[in-house]
Amino acid sequence: MYNLLRNFLFLFSPEWVHYFSMNTLRLLCSAGFIRNIINRFFTAGFHTTLLRTSHGTLEFKNPVGLGAGFDKNARYLRELECLGFGFVEIGTVTPKPQPGNEKPRLFRLPADKALINRMGFNNDGAEMIAQRLRAWQLRQPGGKKNRLIIGGNIGKNKSTPNEDAWKDYEICFKKLFDYVDYFVVNVSSPNTPGLRALQDKDSLRQILSNLQHINLAYDQPKPILLKIAPDLTKEQVDDVIELALEIKLDGIVATNTTISRQNLQTPLSTIEKIGAGGLSGKPVRERSTEIVQQITAQTKGAIPVIASGGIFTGNDAMEKMQAGAVLVQVWTGFIYEGPGIVKKICKSLG
Repeated sequence: MYNLLRNFLFLFSPEWVHYFSMNTLRLLCSAGFIRNIINRFFTAGFHTTLLRTSHGTLEFKNPVGLGAGFDKNARYLRELECLGFGFVEIGTVTPKPQPGNEKPRLFRLPADKALINRMGFNNDGAEMIAQRLRAWQLRQPGGKKNRLIIGGNIGKNKSTPNEDAWKDYEICFKKLFDYVDYFVVNVSSPNTPGLRALQDKDSLRQILSNLQHINLAYDQPKPILLKIAPDLTKEQVDDVIELALEIKLDGIVATNTTISRQNLQTPLSTIEKIGAGGLSGKPVRERSTEIVQQITAQTKGAIPVIASGGIFTGNDAMEKMQAGAVLVQVWTGFIYEGPGIVKKICKSLG
């Protein structure tokens, strides 16, 4: 059924289809009885007791989350919860609103089950997104036991020089602190000029140490994780691990999109026409798993890993967990497999 719908939707612009699909789902979910039907359809069969996952101070109703970049502005949390996600990472959020890069900026590679994006951190800014999250919280029933976990993925504005980047991360951290359950520091997107240079050990130390200092001043600190690129060398990953242990980070998200274009089935002429951007989907699966394995092996599991990259099926998710991941995130797999992806993965894991 979804394959037929996908073939139709793939006739249109990816970014337009994204908002059309989510706004349609929002319209359906606005009617309570239809929302309940959708929720039951996409969550029926979950082995919730077996799939319930604890990570630090957080308890997830299942280990399958939605990666950052899908619901950048926290507009579709109710709808995504109806589809069964155990957690949703909003953002990347920057201090000031920004439009992102020029369109077109999102491209499908069906032959590779992949996407290329150069969105450029388009978002409504930390203040507006914090207000939206606050309104979401106020609509939730009492108690946290079965509540959707929300992660806040934070970054810097394009106009902010790298030497001042730590200030942008601090602003976002403080604005969102009361409204998200955990934070992910994004220094690994290839679509903001110079951002990946912040993965250098000294730059990272400045950003993360400052956030951890602020975090520990709160009565109930929030978990802070770091999202890294799949293009890091083994030595660079070693540096990240060393710094994560030093600063006592709560985890690593492995991985972001790649700038590599190796071993693709899509014709080279098409790739060249698309141009720059981060590649996600099946081509990232193997490298993502390698990095999860490296982190787990070197830390003996001391640094929890959320695996992201090429997860389409229950087998893909199991591969990541056998490599050492405690949670998994989908994004491109959601586009290709459809709204039933969480149910399929959870039934396989359960």
